[in-house]
Amino acid sequence: MRSYLISIWSLIDPLYYFCTRLTFPPSKGRERNIFRIRLTKYKGKSIVLSDGTKINKNDTLVKIHFHNVRLLSELKDIKSEFKKAKIISSYVKKSLPGVEIYIQNYCNSDEIKGIIGITLLNKGCERLGFEIIDIKHPIYKLFKRLSFLPIGFLSSKNSSISHILMHQAPSYLFMSRIKLSNMYKL
Repeated sequence: MRSYLISIWSLIDPLYYFCTRLTFPPSKGRERNIFRIRLTKYKGKSIVLSDGTKINKNDTLVKIHFHNVRLLSELKDIKSEFKKAKIISSYVKKSLPGVEIYIQNYCNSDEIKGIIGITLLNKGCERLGFEIIDIKHPIYKLFKRLSFLPIGFLSSKNSSISHILMHQAPSYLFMSRIKLSNMYKL
């Protein structure tokens, strides 16, 4: 059943990609970047990251999105959650230099304060350079939980819908442009 749903999602994904203004950042070698990105204006409360970068409302950020259908397709036969986490971590490490190149090549790159993502996969993100910030707004948090429900259901053979809703909370992931450059510049 999961394979069938992933196949249907693969057919719908190009339309989603087109409608969301996403783009693939550069990647080295033949392997395609695991992220799809777009510029966004930050709409949350002001935050200060650990390196002192202050992100205010309407600051420009690069929003990163996992290419979920690709991840699900590639990880569907792997049973170990630990092995899945290692593979995803490896993809992120290989893909973040492409995000750095995208920012450097952007005509107004000085306006970009950093990168932002929203994910259920936040364990170990600090080792990759991200800072985890809880989503405070309860309605937005519920909306994100519901929107991640299909991904959570398809990615884990052992998770029930109630487990996903109750035990996996989405979080913001932030990384300043300075930290991204220091860690992932080629």
